[in-house]
Amino acid sequence: CTSSGSLCGLIIDGINETIGGEVKRSTLVIDRRLLEYIIYQTMLGFNSLTAAVARSTIGAVSNASSSASSSRTTGLLFRALSTTTESLKVKSTTPPPVASQEERIKYFKIYRWDPDHRQKPYLSTYPVDLNDCGPMVLDALIKIKSEQDPTLTFRRSCREGICGSCAMNINGRNTLACLCYIDPKEEDEKKAAGGDVMKIYPLPHMYVIKDLVPDMGNFYEQYRSIEPWLQTKDGKSEGQAEFLQTREDRAKLDGMYECILCACCSTACPSYWWNADKYLGPAVLMQAYRWIEDSRDEFQDKRLAELDDAFKLYRCHTIMNCTKVCPKHLNPGKAIAHIKKKLAEK
Repeated sequence: CTSSGSLCGLIIDGINETIGGEVKRSTLVIDRRLLEYIIYQTMLGFNSLTAAVARSTIGAVSNASSSASSSRTTGLLFRALSTTTESLKVKSTTPPPVASQEERIKYFKIYRWDPDHRQKPYLSTYPVDLNDCGPMVLDALIKIKSEQDPTLTFRRSCREGICGSCAMNINGRNTLACLCYIDPKEEDEKKAAGGDVMKIYPLPHMYVIKDLVPDMGNFYEQYRSIEPWLQTKDGKSEGQAEFLQTREDRAKLDGMYECILCACCSTACPSYWWNADKYLGPAVLMQAYRWIEDSRDEFQDKRLAELDDAFKLYRCHTIMNCTKVCPKHLNPGKAIAHIKKKLAEK
C-alpha cells in the first residue's frame, strides 16, 4: 500500500510532509492501518463509510499537529481520497466505433466467355467498394467471385508476383493482377485508367479457354523446344556434388533467371501476334540465352545453331514492348540482341 504512486502512499506521504516527522511511530502505524482500511472500502464502493473513516483519521492527525499543518493535511487527504469507484474500474479497450465511410465504388468490366454456352464473348460490369477490398486487382477479382459471381474464372496462385498465373490485360496493358494496384497513384495514370472503370481482358492474341484463362499450351511447347536444362558432355564425375562456377559467371545470369514465364512480354509483342506458331517470342528467347550464357553448359554452339532461323529468332524487330510490360522489370529485348550478336560473331 505504501508503494510509490499508490493511493495509500500518497496519503501517508501527505501526513509525513505536514507533520514533519513529529508524529510518534505508534500513531503513524495506527493511521496507516486506518488509511489502508479507507482504501479497501473505497475500492468496494462504500463512499459514505470512507468519508466517515477519513474524518476520524483527519481528527486523530489534527490532535498531534498544529492547526495550520492540520488543515493542510486535511486538504491532502481529501485530494487523495477523491478517487471514486468509477476511476478504479478497468477501462474498456474496445476502440470507439468508426464513423461510416463514404463508399468508393469502382466498376470492373471483365471479359466473359464460356465455351459451354453458345454465345459471343461479352463484358460484364461489377461494382466494388474499395473501402472493403484489398489494393490489388486480384483482390477485387477474388471479391467479385466470392460475393457476386462464382462463375467468373481466372488463374491465381501465389499472390506475390512469383508464379505468373494471374497474367492478364488490365486497362490495355499486360501485367500480373496481384501486382497491379486498383488505384494508380500518379494523376496521369489515373487518366489512363479511365477514371472509375477498369477493363480486364485475358492475354491478347491467345486462344481463350474460359473468361480470363488463356491457352498456354503453345507457349509451353515453345519453352520445351529450347531444352531449358543444364547439358554437359560427360556428366558428373564420381563424387561430384554439383557443377561449380565463379561469381562473375553467376552474375551474368542476373536479369534472366528471374523470369516467371507469365507470357506478358510475348503476348505484348506484335511479331508474336503475327507468327506465334513459328516465332519463339521474347520470354522463350530470353530463357534460351540464359542457358547459352551459363558457363556450366557445354552445348552453346548447338543451342545457337537451333536458334539461327528466320522465324524463330529474326522475327524480333526490336519493338521493345516486351521490356515495357515485363512485371519483373527484366529486359528480354537485350537478351535477344545478345543472341543475334553471338550468331554474327560466329
